Amino acid sequence: MELALIAGSLSAALVASNIASILLASSKLRRRSHVPPPADNPLPVSIIVPARGVEPFTQETLERAFSLDWPDYELIFCVANADDPVVRLIRSAIARFPVVHARLLIGEDRVSANPKLNNCIKGWEAARHDWVIIADSNVLMPGDYVQHLMSAWRHDTGLVCSTPIGSRPDGFWAEVECAFLNTLQARWQYAGDALGLGFAQGKSMLLNKPLLDANGGIRALAAESAEDAAATKLVDGLGLRVNLVAAPFEQPLGRRTLDQVWSRQARWSRLRRVTFPLFFTPEILIGAAVPLVLALIAAANAGFSLRLTVIAVLVATYLPEWVLALAKGWHLSPRTIPAMMARDLILPAIWVRGWLGGAVDWRGNEMIIRTKAAELDETPSRA
Repeated sequence: MELALIAGSLSAALVASNIASILLASSKLRRRSHVPPPADNPLPVSIIVPARGVEPFTQETLERAFSLDWPDYELIFCVANADDPVVRLIRSAIARFPVVHARLLIGEDRVSANPKLNNCIKGWEAARHDWVIIADSNVLMPGDYVQHLMSAWRHDTGLVCSTPIGSRPDGFWAEVECAFLNTLQARWQYAGDALGLGFAQGKSMLLNKPLLDANGGIRALAAESAEDAAATKLVDGLGLRVNLVAAPFEQPLGRRTLDQVWSRQARWSRLRRVTFPLFFTPEILIGAAVPLVLALIAAANAGFSLRLTVIAVLVATYLPEWVLALAKGWHLSPRTIPAMMARDLILPAIWVRGWLGGAVDWRGNEMIIRTKAAELDETPSRA
């Protein structure tokens, strides 16, 4: 009976922490609504877009970047290789939208083993304005994209960012990726923000150029394996905050395979393990797997129904997640709950993978992520 009490109490505590994280995140998140540009003297903004390869929604995300409701902004597209197929699409978009000041810069500055950071260096140095946004090419920018980022800046802010919110999944494994991105990763990041633990997310980052240049410039972001982790630590070191936008931006997914979902999650898991090990360690406890196992141990020892125990834990875990997605206008479908379950079955393996060495894939490169940025190796992928 003592084992049943201990296991049951631990299970209840984990389920309660899951619900608490949803409530905390909900307090920081808002449904998307239009934010008009400021009426007087809006600040000019440089938007750096590192790009590599063509994805299903590349054409649309490019067009969105040229259609922002901000009076004064420039676009700086950065591509490492001239033979990348995305070059043609970028040049075509620049030609179709001559009103927007846009440039395409090709080449790579190897200041680190982080391919994205290397690709962004030239864009940062070419940026003409004090306010700079670094935005991944697969972000579906709304018309008020700049407004959302700028409105989150406060007097004690060093960086504003947005987590990606998965949308338009095609197939079950894309639904699983939505379950990872939305009600798990975004939820915990906003819950952390509610507790004063701001972590940068590299999908969309608003930076003040003079501030960063006075503290090592963009090359300072090579201090960690991931540029967003380095930015988080740099901002914390300055006594400033990382703020999140109230309504995070979409990333349309399209089709995904299990291998693609595993590859992304394994890479991000390893990066979190290397850059923030103390926060990564308890990740094994999130999701339904551990509380369900503990609840079943308690039920078996106390003579309770195992079937009812499973139902109770799953309802207590997934119903609040579903309500969060509904309340914030995120993607939902009949496959959402099964996708959440599949995600939570994968989570323990992803967590274990985060502790192991070996190569992970980043857009056609095999990356070996070790415990220091200087030990992050990059080799051509065989894929």
